[in-house]
Amino acid sequence: MSRVTLSGLRKSYGAVKVVHGIDLDVAEGEFVALVGPSGCGKSTLLRMIAGLEPITAGEIRIGDRVVNALDPKKRNVAMVFQNYALYPHMTVRQNISLNLRISRVDRAEIERRVAKAARLLHIEDYLDRRPAQLSGGQRQRVAMGRAIVRDPAVFLFDEPLSNLDAKLRVQMRAEIKALHQNVRTTSVYVTHDQIEAMTLAERIVVLNNGRVEQIGTPVELYETPANRFVAGFIGSPPMNVLPATVALGEDGGLSAHIADLGAIALGKGYDLAPGSAVELGLRPEHMRLTDDDDGLALTVNQVEPTGAQTFVMLDCLGREITAVVNGMIHLAPGARVRVRPDEAHVHLFAPADGARIVNHR
Repeated sequence: MSRVTLSGLRKSYGAVKVVHGIDLDVAEGEFVALVGPSGCGKSTLLRMIAGLEPITAGEIRIGDRVVNALDPKKRNVAMVFQNYALYPHMTVRQNISLNLRISRVDRAEIERRVAKAARLLHIEDYLDRRPAQLSGGQRQRVAMGRAIVRDPAVFLFDEPLSNLDAKLRVQMRAEIKALHQNVRTTSVYVTHDQIEAMTLAERIVVLNNGRVEQIGTPVELYETPANRFVAGFIGSPPMNVLPATVALGEDGGLSAHIADLGAIALGKGYDLAPGSAVELGLRPEHMRLTDDDDGLALTVNQVEPTGAQTFVMLDCLGREITAVVNGMIHLAPGARVRVRPDEAHVHLFAPADGARIVNHR
């Protein structure tokens, strides 16, 4: 396994700039996920690391080597695609061993590596089948097996689970996590699914319009998002964001007033002047329905029961926000409820640029 270092990496297609000077250091054996909305540049970034896409400027290092000018086959990376890329006329065994046979690896060594990969991925019973005889999850295991037997310095995953149904995605997430814990190969994983990224990765890179918005552990991104974009992208359902005005409370602390709906205490750790405009961020799971008169009085738009939890969509000053309630509840659209936000989990952002306003407590 090897370290992967990106320095000032840029990509343009003519006058169109799609990746803007990205710096990233992936440690040996680390699992890093690249996430962001469609078109943010995450797959382009992965393809540049693989050598499938030429870079416009910057430097890519794998281990101690600068690989900018190296062909993909010389970079010692293995890529797993979302469409499996298996040869339909070959058996599973032949698909997995193909690159080794092309490289003229000793037959006994090929058999040893194929057997080891099949054991890791639980596909020993399918080695003599062809791809058409396999399920989607089994095909993806074969694609991963083909990568494993090469013993690469780096694994690159390009949305490998996006073609699977919901149940299989959950199962394959567990398989990929177990695989990484077993082989500890440096891995860079592209996904648009932030839940996938948070459950798999040790660190996550949030991309937007070809730029890095934040790099951190799943906990860091969830608890201290760097800006409004990260706050809205990480977490499901996404964070609620409401306009508010800072006011001085009777105890000398600050509060955030939400128009005529009420106020939420902020404490004394913010360097904000009374009257300042802010954007108030509240996670749906940090908003509870209450019978208290001091809660925010809101109207129910709709209710989505999911089993263990219920998502309650509410109208707040003309914008929809969500509260997550444990268990099943029954509320009709149009019902009036009171919601009390958890003041210990308030986030503040600057209206101008969306940057996080830091509490210095």
